Amino acid sequence: MSEIKIVATLRENFGKGAARKLRAIHQTPAVIYGHGHATRHVSLPAHEIALALRHKNALLELSIEGKTELVLVKSASKDPVTQIIEHVDLVEVIKGEKVHVVVPVHLVGEAMSGTVVDLEHKTVKLEAEATHVPEFVELRISKEAAAGHHYLAGELILPQGVTLDIAAGELVATVVETKAGAAGEDTPEAGPAAE
Repeated sequence: MSEIKIVATLRENFGKGAARKLRAIHQTPAVIYGHGHATRHVSLPAHEIALALRHKNALLELSIEGKTELVLVKSASKDPVTQIIEHVDLVEVIKGEKVHVVVPVHLVGEAMSGTVVDLEHKTVKLEAEATHVPEFVELRISKEAAAGHHYLAGELILPQGVTLDIAAGELVATVVETKAGAAGEDTPEAGPAAE
């Protein structure tokens, strides 16, 4: 994933009132942590950060007072009613550094007729280079897998340089029989004609 470039402004005022004033002028308060540096409070353009947060594990290239820094979005809090981003936590990263992230699992393929694949883990933990965090990982499913088949974390398709941060034997998905599939098996076959 490429870096999203955003101009950030250092902020001096903290607290609920200062954050409200920032949001009123279409700025989002944020905090940058990491690498032994002191915690830094910045404000980000609200529209730009909202677009950046559409990507899971967004990597941002912040320009702060003429200096550029790479940061990874760790968390964001939204207003439950208006869905406006109220605050963002960022972690400073260095190119080549490994980071621990959580990414969604996408299913590829079709399940056997009469079955569905139930994801036990909709997301998995990975370790990846900060500048090469995948947006998702794939799990290939097969039409030959009958009900009761288990897909394990070791079967996930990982990009080069990415490793699982969970055990390879961890259950990721299970093939389960649908009600329609079960009903199809229970239908009695035509027997001898009644006399």
